[in-house]
Amino acid sequence: METIGAYEAKTHLPKLLERVTKGERIAISKHGVPIAILQPYDVRKRSDMNAVIAEMRQFRAGKSLEGLSIRDMIEEGRR
Repeated sequence: METIGAYEAKTHLPKLLERVTKGERIAISKHGVPIAILQPYDVRKRSDMNAVIAEMRQFRAGKSLEGLSIRDMIEEGRR
């Protein structure tokens, strides 16, 4: 995988996107430290919304807020 600097990535983004559409992965670095990977979007990794909702419901089962309301928690977070 090729690594390029952030400035170069910004300057040549359209060309990089063309390479990515062909399947390449490109690491982007800032001051020599890798910070991101530009890679093709994988449609298969998209989450099934119904499955996500089912997982959230399962996680919530048996848990309570012990008398707190959502409004109380919002107000507490504002302090």
